[in-house]
Amino acid sequence: MDAPPLPKPLPARRLHIRMRWYSWLLLAGVICYGIANILHWDDRGALWVQEGFVSPAERSASVWLPAYRAVIDAKLLPGMERDEASDLSYSPQTKTLFSVMGKYPFLVELTLNGDVLRKIPLVGWSNPEGVAVMENGLLAIVDEREHSLVIVKVDGDTKELNIKDFPSYDLGPSKNQNKAFEAVAWNPRKQQLLLGEERPPALFTWSSDGSQVLKGDKQKLPSDELDLRNLSALAIDPRTGHTLVLSADSHLLLELDEQGEQVSFMALLGGFNGLKSTIPRAEGVAMDEAGNLYMVSEPNLFYRFEKQ
Repeated sequence: MDAPPLPKPLPARRLHIRMRWYSWLLLAGVICYGIANILHWDDRGALWVQEGFVSPAERSASVWLPAYRAVIDAKLLPGMERDEASDLSYSPQTKTLFSVMGKYPFLVELTLNGDVLRKIPLVGWSNPEGVAVMENGLLAIVDEREHSLVIVKVDGDTKELNIKDFPSYDLGPSKNQNKAFEAVAWNPRKQQLLLGEERPPALFTWSSDGSQVLKGDKQKLPSDELDLRNLSALAIDPRTGHTLVLSADSHLLLELDEQGEQVSFMALLGGFNGLKSTIPRAEGVAMDEAGNLYMVSEPNLFYRFEKQ
């Protein structure tokens, strides 16, 4: 019996094309894995699965971000194209919002529909990145470049704020001095400020009695649940006491309960939660007592979300 013919070797060109195809497939796989790892898609996927098992009672006891839809989407803040909106905070006293502009330092007061009411120059600030409405007309302003927190007094007649007129607190050094303290929120239940470092994301508290005097020193909180690329802003839900953590780099808003555990999340991408387009760089978040959610994005975009 004749031996079967040996297989003919692949032409060099076909072998080269096949190897090149496998190389591109491997490269695409590595890139996809890298992106998924950076954006924590595995963690988001796990949380998304967990959300499916949350009972209606547990959902009603939380903010429950998946239920929110944009009702004001990327509204322009007029005259602020070069100002870089850096944070947002809700005032229950005036039923308005306050935002800080970091590039040309000033404080702006907005309506709940994103209309500008007034601009207040911030004299002496270098790079204000965080603002929190406290009580009795007090606002806490974080300057990332100076690593400081200043508590100011604002009323209806305030035309200008000078940093020399108010108590200032040193926030101390950070692991990354260029990505230091950027976020601040007031927790009325616990009578303390919640502070956030941008990168690596970390949370701290600083006790107060609601006045311009802070007690002791800031205290670091466990940050195991902050699987985010960066931390841009913080807000406290006045109804549940839960914390909202905003990440511009991850395009994500995360809800943490009072024990610091993840509860729900919102992707800030086009096609999700009523957004027509991805929020370019979300830098501020706030929530009112009715549960309405507000955001600002650099350079001058305003968003409002309502629970459906």
